[in-house]
Amino acid sequence: MIRDLRAAVRPSRRRDDSEPAAPACANSAIVDCGVYREGHRVRKHLSPAEAMASVRADGGFAWIGLHEPTEAEFAGIAQEFGLHPLAVEDAVHAHQRPKLERYDDTLFTVFKTVHYVEHAELTATSEVVETGEVMCFIGRDFIVTVRHGGQGSLRALRHRLQDDPELLAKGPSAVLHAIADQVVDGYIAVAGAVQDDIDEVEIDVFSSGTTGKGAGGKGGDAGRIYQLKREVLEFKRAVSPLLRPMQLLSERPMRLVDADIQKYFRDVADHLARVNEQVLSFDDLLNSILQANLAQAAVAQNEDMRKITAWAAIFAVPTMIAGIYGMNFQYMPELHWKYGYPAMMLVTVAICTGIHRGFKRNGWL
Repeated sequence: MIRDLRAAVRPSRRRDDSEPAAPACANSAIVDCGVYREGHRVRKHLSPAEAMASVRADGGFAWIGLHEPTEAEFAGIAQEFGLHPLAVEDAVHAHQRPKLERYDDTLFTVFKTVHYVEHAELTATSEVVETGEVMCFIGRDFIVTVRHGGQGSLRALRHRLQDDPELLAKGPSAVLHAIADQVVDGYIAVAGAVQDDIDEVEIDVFSSGTTGKGAGGKGGDAGRIYQLKREVLEFKRAVSPLLRPMQLLSERPMRLVDADIQKYFRDVADHLARVNEQVLSFDDLLNSILQANLAQAAVAQNEDMRKITAWAAIFAVPTMIAGIYGMNFQYMPELHWKYGYPAMMLVTVAICTGIHRGFKRNGWL
């Protein structure tokens, strides 16, 4: 079953090992805090207050990354950057749907990250996808990213952006685009892996009964299909709500989004639309597979009932004859004839054989 990775183990906070260590002066939720000027990182190991002081004095922007902060840990940062209390509450408690909201001079975006869980064999209890969240606060001279879950690390992304100063010089909106692009690229990879699982289930369901994976075998397990459908539904909940925010970022002019960066959002929106269509087709295809599986089960049950009925009809003949002769009347056909018993047995066998051949010819046996 799907695990929502947004819930962390409290109170023993464990920093994500994939992120660089936070500076000693920062709280334990901060995984990185840096100042960028003209596309280059100029200050390292700063507290958020020191980063903003540097930005206000010399220009550039600050990028603060946090991992599952508590209310107390996030309170100082929220005050320093003037973040809206409603957005802060969403960022701390997570469990949000993808969205884009504007609070005064700040844009607040929520992305659902999705990670494919490798498994040797799909079962009725297999986890297929894990979900997490990345929240972004975008201001004129800062970006604050809040990550929930064990997946979706931004460390590699930060390094890639630092290797492209021309793009990073566009400011916080360039970071927002890079995060959106990474999230959607993750959707594409997960969609390909889920497609393989669906293909496997489809082959099993429609394989012939001689392989042992027919309606009564492995492929007929409706639990596997239903579990995969639930996983796809969770995937859909991450992808579909993000369509509108990406449309706004790619089409509507915004003061906090560089005009050149807005063009890149169009490419992300296009990729997201294709993934959404693919996920919707997964849902429809799984519905069809589930219906086919249930139909196969019904056909198999019908075949079993026909066989039971046919054999019951065959055995009814000797039962009826034995019942008649068991009534012990004095005058019964051939009762005192020397060959009466074998003759009656031959008649019984002949009738049963004829009924059996009739059922066989009609496909009941």
